[in-house]
Amino acid sequence: MFLTITTTGSADRPATDLGFLLHKHPDKAQQFSTSHGTAHVLYPEADAQRCTAALLLEVDPIALVRKGRGKGRGGAPDSALGQYVNDRPYAASSLLAVALRSVFASAMKGQCAARPELVAQALPLRIEVPVLPARGGPELVDKLFRPLGWTVRAESLPLDETFPEWGDSRYVRLVLEGECRLADALRHLYVLLPVLDDAKHYWVAPDEVDKLLRAGEGWLEGHPEQRVIVGRYLARRWSLTRQAMERLELERLAESDDVVAEELDNAVDEEADTEEKPVPLAVRRREAILTVLRSAKAARVLDLGCGPGQLVGALLKEGQFTEIVGVDVSMRALHEARRRLRLDRMSERQAERVRLVQGSLAYTDSRLKGYDAAVLSEVIEHVDPARLPALEYAVFGAARPRTVVVTTPNVEYNVRWESLPAGQVRHADHRFEWTREEFRQWAGAVADRHGYEVSFGPVGPDDPEVGPPTQLAHFRMAGDDSAGPEGSGTRREGRGSREGQGPEGGSGAADSSASTRGKEAA
Repeated sequence: MFLTITTTGSADRPATDLGFLLHKHPDKAQQFSTSHGTAHVLYPEADAQRCTAALLLEVDPIALVRKGRGKGRGGAPDSALGQYVNDRPYAASSLLAVALRSVFASAMKGQCAARPELVAQALPLRIEVPVLPARGGPELVDKLFRPLGWTVRAESLPLDETFPEWGDSRYVRLVLEGECRLADALRHLYVLLPVLDDAKHYWVAPDEVDKLLRAGEGWLEGHPEQRVIVGRYLARRWSLTRQAMERLELERLAESDDVVAEELDNAVDEEADTEEKPVPLAVRRREAILTVLRSAKAARVLDLGCGPGQLVGALLKEGQFTEIVGVDVSMRALHEARRRLRLDRMSERQAERVRLVQGSLAYTDSRLKGYDAAVLSEVIEHVDPARLPALEYAVFGAARPRTVVVTTPNVEYNVRWESLPAGQVRHADHRFEWTREEFRQWAGAVADRHGYEVSFGPVGPDDPEVGPPTQLAHFRMAGDDSAGPEGSGTRREGRGSREGQGPEGGSGAADSSASTRGKEAA
C-alpha cells in the first residue's frame, strides 16, 4: 500500500517544513513495525520548492492470516478470505488508515513542539493514493472529499489493461489537491479510507465511536454524507451508529447555540426528566423467560436454537442455573456464541456450567433428556409448519423437560411497526407468524398430546387492540407445582393424556432453520 503527501514552498517558507509537521526528517528513511507488517516513511524529493513524503505499508500476508484466524471481523467481508490471494496487501484500506495513525500520530493530533506555528497553517497539498478500493465508484469518492475543500480526481482502474472489454474494477487512482492543515488532511484520510473500502480488518468495538468523533471533529458534524460515513466506518453496527449520530447532533446543536456540548447536554433537569428509555424487546423477552425459569426452580436448562448465545449469557449470570446447554444446528452460530461468551477466558468452575452442542430440533436426541427446563425463544416461526410435529415430539415427547418456555411473534401486533410493510413478516426467514388464537390452539394441542399444562403471558407492551409484540407459553408437566409467568395475567389450559406420543410417520428427516436466535427484529 502506498500514499504520498506533497507540498510546495518558497525560500521564505520552504516545503521541507513538512518534515517538522510529520516529525520525520526528510534526509532519513525510517521504518516502523505495525501489527500486520512494516511501515516505511521516505522522501522521494525534498527541497525548498517541493517536498514529498511517502508512506509505504509492506503487509505481511502471514501475519494478516494469523491475526484474523478465529476472530469476528465486524464488517470486513474480504478478511474472511485472508488466507487466499486478495487485495488486502496492496489496496489502501483500514490497514493503511491504522498505519497513518500509528506513524503520524503527533501530526494527526496537530502537535509540533519544534515549530508550533506551523500547525495552524494551511498548506498547498497534493495527496496521491495509486490503488484505492471504492465501493460506490468515483462518484462516492467525489461526494466524500469535495465537501471538505478538496479538488478530487478519481480515475477508475481497469480490471486488466490487456482486456479492456472486461471493464473497470472497483479500484480508483485518487489525487486530492487543496489548501488544508496537515492534521485535517490526515484525519480526512484516516476516516474515509476504510469508509470507501466499506470494510475493516479488525473487530469494530464500542471505542470506535470515540475514534471516529475525535478524527471527525470540526468536519464530520456538517458533512452532507455524514450517515454514509458513520454507518460504513462503524461496519453498519446499528447501536454504535445510532450512538455516534446522537453525539454528532449534540455537537451541531451546541455549535449553533455557541456553547460547548457538555453544557448543552447538562441542560436537562434530571430530576424533572422522568421519561424512561424504552427497553428493547429482545431484553424484555430474556427477562420474561428468566422470570419463568426462576419460578419453576429450574437448575439444568436447555436453550434450544441458542443462536449467538444471548440467553445463555444471561443464565450464566445467575447462580440458580447450575447447568446450561445451548443447542443450535448452525456451527457458525455456535462459534459466535463461544466468542461472545468468552468461553476460552472463563474460570474452570464457570466453564463447567455451560456447554454448546450442535443438533437439529427435528430429531430426537438422547443428550437432551433429563433437564429441568427447555427454552424455544423465537425458534418455532423459523420452522416449516409441516416439520413442527417433528420438533414437537423431539422436545415434548422425547426430551420431556419438566418445564418448557416458548416465545414467538404475535402477528396481530405487526400493524404497530411503522417500518414494516403491510402483510410482511418481521424477518425474511420466518415461515409463519401466528395470531394469539393460533398460538393458543397450537400450544393447547401440544400440551394435550404430551401431558403438560400450558399458560400464556405477554412480552412487551400489551396493546388493548392487538395484544403484545411477543407471546409466551409456559408448559408445565401435568402435576408439577411450578408457577406460571409472574404478573403476566396468564391463562392455564391443556392437560394431556396421551403422554409421549410422537407425530405420525416418526420424527421425520426435516431440519430446523439454522441460527434462529439473533435474527429477530428488536
